[in-house]
Amino acid sequence: MRIAAIAVFGSTLAACGGGGGSGSNTSLASSSASAPAPATPTPPPVGAAPSGDPTVSVPPETTAPAGPTTAPISGTTSDPMPLPIAPVGEYAVYGVVTDVRIQNTGSASQVNAPFTFGQVFAMGDLPRGYSLVGRLEDGTSVPLQLDVKAYHADGSVRHAVVSAILPGLAASQVRTLALMKTNAPITPGTLSPKVLLSNGFSASVHAVINGVEYKASADDMIKSGWKYNTWLSGAVANEWQVSAPLRSTDGSEHPHLTARFAIRWYDSIKKARVDVTVENNWAYELNPSNITYDAKVVVRGQEVYVKPAMTHLHHSRWRKLFWWGDEPQVHVRHNSAYLIASRAVPNYDQSVVTPESAFKTLMSKWTGSAIEPMGVGLANPYMPSTGGRNDLGIMPGWAATYLLSMDPRAKTVTLGTADLAGSWSAHYRDKNTDRPVSLIDYPYMTMLGTKGDTKNPATGQYEAFPSCPSSLCTTPNKHDASHQPGFAYLPYLVTGDYYYLEELQFWAMYNVFQSNPGYRKNIQGLLYNDQVRGQAWSLRTLAEAAYITPDDDRLKSHFARVLQSNLDWYNATYTNNVAANVFGVIDTKGAVIYNSKRGIAPWQDDFFTSAVGHATELGFDDAKTLLGWKAKAPVLRMTDPAMCWIDASLYSMNIRDSETSPMYTTMAQVVAGSQSDGFRALACGSAEMASFLGLKVGEMTGYSSSVTGYPSNMQPALAYAVDARLPNAAAGWTRFMARSVKPNYGSSPQFAIVPR
Repeated sequence: MRIAAIAVFGSTLAACGGGGGSGSNTSLASSSASAPAPATPTPPPVGAAPSGDPTVSVPPETTAPAGPTTAPISGTTSDPMPLPIAPVGEYAVYGVVTDVRIQNTGSASQVNAPFTFGQVFAMGDLPRGYSLVGRLEDGTSVPLQLDVKAYHADGSVRHAVVSAILPGLAASQVRTLALMKTNAPITPGTLSPKVLLSNGFSASVHAVINGVEYKASADDMIKSGWKYNTWLSGAVANEWQVSAPLRSTDGSEHPHLTARFAIRWYDSIKKARVDVTVENNWAYELNPSNITYDAKVVVRGQEVYVKPAMTHLHHSRWRKLFWWGDEPQVHVRHNSAYLIASRAVPNYDQSVVTPESAFKTLMSKWTGSAIEPMGVGLANPYMPSTGGRNDLGIMPGWAATYLLSMDPRAKTVTLGTADLAGSWSAHYRDKNTDRPVSLIDYPYMTMLGTKGDTKNPATGQYEAFPSCPSSLCTTPNKHDASHQPGFAYLPYLVTGDYYYLEELQFWAMYNVFQSNPGYRKNIQGLLYNDQVRGQAWSLRTLAEAAYITPDDDRLKSHFARVLQSNLDWYNATYTNNVAANVFGVIDTKGAVIYNSKRGIAPWQDDFFTSAVGHATELGFDDAKTLLGWKAKAPVLRMTDPAMCWIDASLYSMNIRDSETSPMYTTMAQVVAGSQSDGFRALACGSAEMASFLGLKVGEMTGYSSSVTGYPSNMQPALAYAVDARLPNAAAGWTRFMARSVKPNYGSSPQFAIVPR
């Protein structure tokens, strides 16, 4: 059912908002006026219905064109009730887009509780020029500020940051807030960071190194007219970002350490969230190294964080959040069904139920040095570690648990581990742009090869990073692309926090510049020379960065360009190549490395298929083209008559007789070259085969009961094959779901993806 009814709240609708993409950069030196707001589209005339929407004179349920599909407010599978038609006041409200739950996680009631969250929208659900107003379950209206960050190709809003203040929230209360489309204009704020000073705001970072104190003060920067970026702007919340190197009392600037403050100010209640990040990650600063110092953060004259003898790893960063004023105890529960329906996240199985024991297990691990700066939270500090792990997949297991449950404990570990993703030495910031270093700016930079490999013929400059001696740059955290969790995409999606945006961008850029420039075709950033799993997770992160980066962020086009180069390469090599293998598998040099270079790893190949499927759902047309070729790989293993589906999730699969032999051309050849005579002699799925394998009848090989087993690795790839409408894909899925042994994804659902 489509929502088409119109309602208004009183004679005047208050829908506050701020425009904006990645934020404006302004100096306070000459004026205390607010930063110029990005232009916002002109809304429809006051009181007018938007083009294509119903008007009050037309019965909406009988003649109105269908609007965007919305997930039920209640979270059930039933359609939401249509809103009653009411007289139109100054602005009109055109129905529910989605909803969120606002939960008081404290033991006391709260008055004027502020909250801000990120919200992704399905294409067409919120047309350009429209805003949102909130409605509580009792009919009370709540003004919402909308800071739009990205638009879909049709001009509708893709991602925005929503801010509001709830007048009252009883202890442990959960309230449902409907997000309703309105033609009220998005209005930018009129404040500048100097309002913080008039309210007595202060925040600073201190580092004592070898007896010398270095400091960076947010309020000093504001007083001196330091440049700032505006991230949020409106009547509810304003967020300003300032940053500067730490300096000693004599004014000496530390060459590597920089403090970054993002100050979110709720003016009507005089509260601020103070987001503090300390970085040691300049890309081209000479003599990079680990730096040990006594760290301290001071907010409002109080020491809010102290960490003596912190060893800050090279090219890493750490983050802490504090409140100026009492911290609100508010947890925002997104509508999981709507997030999934938007296609911004995969179609995780919403029937999965996470037991209480799983949440307790998550929190039992959320303690000690692992959650302090330079710790890595729930991630594996040694990424190259092999075996089944719950930090791998399109999302890590804890993030998928959070998406499906919206439990505050799962949110704590999901956002917290994303904060700690800064602990790996994979963060390279460009002083020229003050942004993550970009392959488009430095096409010859690399983590591998010799200095000579990094000479840019167009500029004559060497783009090698300054060396970091191992004696000064040891780290307990080892990162790579082949086992890299998806840290920051979902956290940015649901919070709109700039830190998570840059964390996503840092990792996406690292994955494409860490290889030798010649191997990746320099500026193209090609991934095909990596392990197949490395190609998969790098493609995932790259597509997410290209999709969600704000439209006015210069890096958006950079990510899009590198992603397009990769899709072009894969489509030219496989989809549009009549000589490509018939199995839909990646067969690059780094892929065919099993069994004396005869075989590939189907589970790694499934990772790649799922990454392409994810990119397809994010709207990249050439990913859809590639998926049409690629997704036949799991389908063939499940349905080809020559292959028994019981072994479709085999560890390795031979696709040629020797390293120098031509590729096989039939699955019968694959089966003959990959499976034993004894296995092939048995009837597929029979009791005799189960006995031969030591499994139950109907149980697949490859640890079928495990949430990280090879059949689980295969599940997302097969689901995307069904969505791509490939021949026999539906039959393959039916057979797959009929297997007798399945994992309980309640403990970790990162592979619990099903067809749409």
